[in-house]
Order: sequence, then structure tokens, then C-alpha cells
Amino acid sequence: MNGTLARSLSGRFLLPLFSVLLGLVAGAVAILLVGANPLDAYTALFQGAFTNRNGFTETLVATIPYVFLGLSVLIGFRAGLFNIGGQGQLLLGGIFSAFIGYRVAGLPAVLHVPLALLAGMLGGFLWGAIPGILKARTGAHEVITTIMLNYIAAGLLDFLVNRGPMSDPHRAIPQTPAILHSASLPIIVPGSRLHLGLFLAILAVPVIWFLLERTTIGFRIRVVGLNAEAARASGMSVAGTMVTVMGISGAVAGLAGAVEVLGVSGVLTPSLASGLAFDAIAVALLAGGNPIAILPSALLFGALRSGSSFMQLQTQVSTDLISVVQAAVIVFVAAPMLVRFIFRLRAGRAAPVSITKGGLGQTPPEEGVA
Repeated sequence: MNGTLARSLSGRFLLPLFSVLLGLVAGAVAILLVGANPLDAYTALFQGAFTNRNGFTETLVATIPYVFLGLSVLIGFRAGLFNIGGQGQLLLGGIFSAFIGYRVAGLPAVLHVPLALLAGMLGGFLWGAIPGILKARTGAHEVITTIMLNYIAAGLLDFLVNRGPMSDPHRAIPQTPAILHSASLPIIVPGSRLHLGLFLAILAVPVIWFLLERTTIGFRIRVVGLNAEAARASGMSVAGTMVTVMGISGAVAGLAGAVEVLGVSGVLTPSLASGLAFDAIAVALLAGGNPIAILPSALLFGALRSGSSFMQLQTQVSTDLISVVQAAVIVFVAAPMLVRFIFRLRAGRAAPVSITKGGLGQTPPEEGVA
């Protein structure tokens, strides 16, 4: 019993931890290659993310969209689907929420904020459901269709805000009119940018966990992800589940876009949350398919993002180093046997995310103790 527990803890906690450590080691090697001191760089990174004035609150601001986007990717993983279209779904969520945020006037904040957030979720849901329908009806691979929809969403956003129907004619920079105060997410720490979206992100984690683990929809999602043919043979609608999964995944990503517009930028621009959705794939992989683990994983990536600018300012080490660390972490998360070999860990009972026949899903638990 104790041996089984130890192996389970090794798979669920030690492997991600050691993967992060190895990623930081890879980053240190990159720093050495450019002639800088890794200790100085990482010290500045830590200071920028946690100890500087407003450092920790800025880290939390950066963490919020990673939580939503990481959950979005994770939901697709559970059904054996790889939703790489989070960026497009985020942009549609931003478009829908911004429209409600600046056009619908006269509502009290208690109604205006939820309405704008729901609009963002609707935009993401619709954009996510499209590749789900294509997958279910035609077999089109969701990776291809979501990537293409990312480009379409970016083009649509540029059209709308760059002298389009949603542009602010009084601004030289392409953007929408400012979000009304009644639709803005309240600041929860005075003197900072930390907004109510933090509570929404924290709340989203148990909600998604409950959806996946304690509901009929979640059961169907898990069964389809493990074996679509068995699910079909048992009478489940695999096609309907795929559409539902992609729609829910898109809605969560759309909520990330809505929160960024309503809580951070206050306007919608073509550069909304650029690149965050692709980083969120790493967040979900590091979490290992566990919604609860999204929180520390997102906090790590939020800290890397928040502290990188101060690191560059203090040590002249480029912020691109963070991409090196993130990529290295993904490599080691995707190669658990390599991490076990390096640290002499016993084989665990975890179910790491990996490529399966139907997409990205969970591999069967590993056997063995040596």
C-alpha cells in the first residue's frame, strides 16, 4: 500500500516538479551561452514576479488567463481532442464581450458585468463548436480546423477594430471605444491592476472538475476520450459529445478573452492576449490532465511572464529565454521516462497526457515498480 502511494505521488507531483527544474536548468544553459549569469537572471526574474512593488499582483493578473485557457485545453484532452484554437476562441470572446461592454448602456454593474462575461463565453462557444461540428460530420482533424479558425478570428478582429464597425473613430490606434465603467471588472487590490477575474478563475477550477468528474456530461467526455468506439457501441453519441466538448472548451477560452478586455485592457485591440493560448497548452500538459493542478501550473507561467521584463531590464537577458524554459518543460513533461531515469524515480501510476489514436488523451497507467 505504501509503495503504491509513493509511486502515485511520484507520478502526480514529483514528475511535474522535476520537469520544471530541468526546464530551468535548460534555461540556465541558454543564459550561460549568451554570456550572462543564470543566478542573477533568475534572481531578477523572481524579484519581478513576486517581491517588487506590485510584482505579485501583476503575476496574478498574468495567471488569470492561463487558468481559463489551461482549463480549455484540458477539457479537450479529456475527450481525446486537441483544441489548439484557444487564441481564436479567446478573440471571439473578446469581440462579443467588448461589444456588450461599450454598446449596452444604462445597466447597473451587477447586470452589465455578468452579461458581458456571458457574451464572451457565447462567442468562444460558437467558435469552438465549429471545429467540433466539422470533426463530427466530416472527420476533419480539430488541430487543422482550429489553427485555420485562429487566423480567421485574427482577421475578423482586425477588420472590426481597424476602421471597421467596432472601431473608435477618435483614436489613431485601432481599437474599440472604451468599455463602460458598469461593465468593467472591479479592482480588488487598490493601487494595482488585480481585478475580480482572479476569483472567477479560482472558481472555474472546481466547476470544471465537478463537470468532468461528477456529471453525466463529464462521464461521456471521459468515455469518448478513452475509447470512442466503445462509447459508440454503448449507445453514446460520440459526434454530439465532440461538439459539446469543443463548445465548452471554446466557452472557457472565450471567458479568458472577456476577462482580459473587461478587467485589464478596457478596450479591444488586434493584439489582445497575443500568444497566451499557445502557452496554455504547456500549462495543461504540466497539469497532467488534473483541473486542480491547473492553478499552480498557471501561476508558474504567470510568474515567468510577469517577471521576464524586469529580468531583461536588470540583466539584459532577453525575455525570449522564457520561451526556452517553457519549451524545455514541455519536452520533459512529454518524456516522463527520461525524467525518471535522470532522478532515479520509480514508475508511477499517473496518467500523463500523450498522443493517442484519436488525438491527445491520457495514456494507461504505467505498471512496474523498478
